Amino acid sequence: MHTVWKGAISFGLVHVPVKMFSATEDKDIAMRYIHKTCITPLSYVRKCATCETEVDWEEIAKGYEYEPGRFVLFDKEELEELSGEASKEIKILDFVDLTDIDPVYFQKTYYLAPAETGAGAYTLLLESMLQTGKIGVAKVSIRSKSSLAAIRVIDRCLAMETIFYPDEIRPISQVPNLPEGREVNERELEMAKMLIGQLSGPFEPAKYKDEHRSRVLEAIERKVAGEEVQAAPEPKRASVVDLMAALQASLDAMKPLEVDAQAEVKPPKARGRKSAAQAAAQAGAGAGAATSGALASGAAEAARAGGAEAADEQAQPASGQRSRSSGSAAKSGVAGAGRTAKARGRTAASGAAAPATGESALPPAAGATSPSEPALSAGARKKENAGEPANQ
Repeated sequence: MHTVWKGAISFGLVHVPVKMFSATEDKDIAMRYIHKTCITPLSYVRKCATCETEVDWEEIAKGYEYEPGRFVLFDKEELEELSGEASKEIKILDFVDLTDIDPVYFQKTYYLAPAETGAGAYTLLLESMLQTGKIGVAKVSIRSKSSLAAIRVIDRCLAMETIFYPDEIRPISQVPNLPEGREVNERELEMAKMLIGQLSGPFEPAKYKDEHRSRVLEAIERKVAGEEVQAAPEPKRASVVDLMAALQASLDAMKPLEVDAQAEVKPPKARGRKSAAQAAAQAGAGAGAATSGALASGAAEAARAGGAEAADEQAQPASGQRSRSSGSAAKSGVAGAGRTAKARGRTAASGAAAPATGESALPPAAGATSPSEPALSAGARKKENAGEPANQ
């Protein structure tokens, strides 16, 4: 490192000889002004407008214009004497807590190393500041400029931070358009606090990069290689209208993706559920059963009516022709009851699903009994089929 200053730290009657080194460096990419016609760098000439000649450094002084066109002059030695730079001293005035100084006061950081004969006093000051947790507020003059400074410890190295004087800090009252007395929506406030919590973490300087500098260096390398540089347009960001929507979108973007690469997501198996085809088939079967039941009930009523008429005919003897007419009437009654039952079955089945394929809605076969029909013996069935009354 290049030594920028030599002097001593003084607190009380103790002097600590030190050397000063700049703790920071300017990483800006230096570019010169070029004459585009002949590609020649421009030079700045110190020229006197009255004499119309160039002026050497030995003929230059500093002056203050107290009236338009009227100056008082100072040479370099006078300014150094007034600034106190000749003393080469960093004088500690007070010891305070670091948190007592607002960061707006800090300017530039310098490292302080012990001089050849000051190692003992340097270590003494460093250890005492570490154990007390205090920093020193000092005055120093560097390059003809007097400044306040804070002396503190950084990784077991004394460092000096130049700080502004209070009258160099502009008051907040000069900042325009600051909101005064404006209420904050509670929901927006809670979401904003959640977003701050999502973005909170320890300060890690290494993760912050100067992207502008990287882009300029890449462009320089491409131009040196003979490539034409064309910058892509920056994407336009949509204007935020709904503050709540913007906060919610920010929170959603900050949620970590909890995806396990080894876990395989499978759809759950449907247990205890029947397919649509099975449900339709069962609904159709139910409608068919309802139709069959209605037909069977109608046939039973017709059979009872026929049986009662046959019994009356047995009590009052008649010719075989009348018996056959009665049997035909009974058959006609059965057929009419069947048609009525079919109509009832269609009406009952109209609100149900269609019968499944392969199922029949026909009435039960001859001789089949229904729950409402009394059981008949084989002989009674023969007589009923022949048109003769059946004795129960």
